[in-house]
Amino acid sequence: MPPITEWQTLFAVQASASATLTGLVFVAVSINLSRILSVHGLSGRALESIVQFLQVFFLCTAVLIPRQPIRVLGAEVLVIAIVSWTMQVGTHVSYAKSRSGHPLIWLITRIVQTQLASIPLFVAGVYLLLGFPIGLYWLIPGFVFSFVAGVANAWVLLVEILR
Repeated sequence: MPPITEWQTLFAVQASASATLTGLVFVAVSINLSRILSVHGLSGRALESIVQFLQVFFLCTAVLIPRQPIRVLGAEVLVIAIVSWTMQVGTHVSYAKSRSGHPLIWLITRIVQTQLASIPLFVAGVYLLLGFPIGLYWLIPGFVFSFVAGVANAWVLLVEILR
């Protein structure tokens, strides 16, 4: 297993990309704010997208802290993953309670996207908490699925909302 220092460039790039994409969502929300607020569930979708990108940013920031014990990093990864997951599931529950005629597939898609991003992050956190650096590899699929979910939500907020 290579030392964490060999991962610095990857995590710096991921942090930069996630910060940029977070800005994209804020622009999408500001452009379509009145429409987002008028359609039930879209404000939650905007929050999910922001959380998806920010979790990547915060996780990368945690990894880039110099000389941090691996078990401490594992605890940080788990806390960030749990807080992010909880916020997203909260929006799912709220949306599920009053979908008001929206197709069930919309809710299922959001739930699946969140789970695909969250599960690898939980696995990474547990491995790192137990002292196994292989947990860093598990962060990558979590990042990929976070980006996919966040971009899909941003697409809805920017393009689909106007249909």
